[in-house]
Amino acid sequence: MAHTKRQEALIKRYALKGVNKPKLTPKHKTKKAVVLAKTGDHKIKLIRFGDQKSGHNYSAGARRAFKSRHAKNIAKGKSSAAYWADKFLWSGPSGRKKSPPKSQKKVYGKK
Repeated sequence: MAHTKRQEALIKRYALKGVNKPKLTPKHKTKKAVVLAKTGDHKIKLIRFGDQKSGHNYSAGARRAFKSRHAKNIAKGKSSAAYWADKFLWSGPSGRKKSPPKSQKKVYGKK
């Protein structure tokens, strides 16, 4: 019973839509997004992920590089920040729609 009260309190405090539903946090000092991850019946964990200072290079090459660099952590499942960053920020058409800025010097992928 106590875990449901804690879960409801965290959802209300961070204005989340529910469990396992990530939300962008533009005013957070260091992290881009937050999610209340639930694994099993009773284990809930507040996870902040994504670097607020990072740019918006979500090109195909950058996506492949992120996924290969963080493959071990992504495989850990819903209790890892890399899993949520992969799912929410780097997941291709269903993820972020923002494209890299025109001033970006490094180009990933084929032209």
